[in-house]
Amino acid sequence: MRTSIGQGAIAAVLLALAGCAPVGPNYHVPAAAIIARPTAQGNFIGTSSAAKATPLPADWWRLYDDPRLDALVAQALAANTDLRIAAANLRRAQALLGASKVGRQIQGGASAETGWAQLSAEQVLSDTQPPEMEIYNIGASVSYDLDLFGGLRRGIEAAGADSEAAQAARDLAQVNVVAQTARAYGDVCNLGYQADVLRRLIATQEDASALVRKSVERGRSAPQDEDRDEAVLATARSHMPVLIARQKSALYRLAALIGQTPAEADTSLLQCHRPLVLHQPIPVGDGRALLARRPDIRMAERELAAATARIGVATAELYPDISLGASVGSTGAAKDFLSPVTNRFGFGPAIHWTLNRNAVRARIAGANATADADLARFDGTVLTALRDVESALSSYAGDLDRDEALREASANSNRAAARLRKLRLGGRIGGIAAVEAEREAIEAEEALADNATDLSHDQINLFLALGGGWQNSAPKPAQTGSS
Repeated sequence: MRTSIGQGAIAAVLLALAGCAPVGPNYHVPAAAIIARPTAQGNFIGTSSAAKATPLPADWWRLYDDPRLDALVAQALAANTDLRIAAANLRRAQALLGASKVGRQIQGGASAETGWAQLSAEQVLSDTQPPEMEIYNIGASVSYDLDLFGGLRRGIEAAGADSEAAQAARDLAQVNVVAQTARAYGDVCNLGYQADVLRRLIATQEDASALVRKSVERGRSAPQDEDRDEAVLATARSHMPVLIARQKSALYRLAALIGQTPAEADTSLLQCHRPLVLHQPIPVGDGRALLARRPDIRMAERELAAATARIGVATAELYPDISLGASVGSTGAAKDFLSPVTNRFGFGPAIHWTLNRNAVRARIAGANATADADLARFDGTVLTALRDVESALSSYAGDLDRDEALREASANSNRAAARLRKLRLGGRIGGIAAVEAEREAIEAEEALADNATDLSHDQINLFLALGGGWQNSAPKPAQTGSS
């Protein structure tokens, strides 16, 4: 009876201890982290009339009001190989989280075996050969780790944070895929527009060369004037194959993003000659919204949480690991199967304690160093995000100013060309001067077309830096207990 009471008391004490808080630091975003600075939370320095501090929509690509782009983004989200890899990595992390939770459950097992055997006579100090017999062994056991110092709980916490980091990695992949899809489609259309302008320039230069040729034949111009104009025409023609090749390359890039081979690429997209243009200021929000939205920041923060939890996992090794177990079974000769002399059972606590403290403390030091590195990585990710947005805003503002100047130059060139065209029709000037003015007007438009491509890249780089494009279709991140 005393034994029974003693075991019951021990069990009660152990169960009470099982409710203790786990060892190691409880995770929270460090107060000194850069993400907590007021300078990281406010409006962007580069916010202007072209970039307003209003919330960024999740499906930012719809701001271009281009149904074909919308359809291509939907295809990429459904079929892109990078997203398939990220989704598989997320499922793996969630499976590992499920596996880690099993450690907090009751463990059990069963076994059964049989065979013919003979004991060694000398082993039992006998000169008589023991008989051969069939022996068996069957049994079942259960155990429960009390996790008194929270090693398992910290492990589950770390696995949960890893799962959330994998979710953020999937979201980050989606952000990149959407931006790459929009950029590839924009390149196809912008290069088509540039090719159209170049064709007009070539046609105008051909007219100019024909006029100069006639002028040379009539002795009104020197032969070198014809050579000079032919050289300008050849140079203009040399740019066309490059534009066509770049447009096809953008098409193949787009095909890969939506899960197609080059042979499956939709060549009708090559007929797109309208540049990708935004007709409104870009909604950029503020620093606070950016830091909450960008998946790479969330991923770095979750990796820091996991590293912090693993300090507790390592620290728990300083203390004993105590579990309660029970087993029943039967072992003996087959002829005595399940008889009282073969039956066995057991119940009681089991203790495992690592006595090499130096090794444990080394692992704790390593876990602390990993957490320090992850904090530095988290801070660096925040700084990179803020830098990316400000740099993208600066480039966008510069190209917008250049676009305004180029539009003024184009308008002036078009007015001059129109006036000279009238003078030519009235017979007041020769054709060469009018055609030269026409060429200059088209060259001004060509500079505008080149800048339109730069503006498109600036816009998409800004959207990429803002980190939108995953919120609508991404599954909810897994939840953890104390992270």
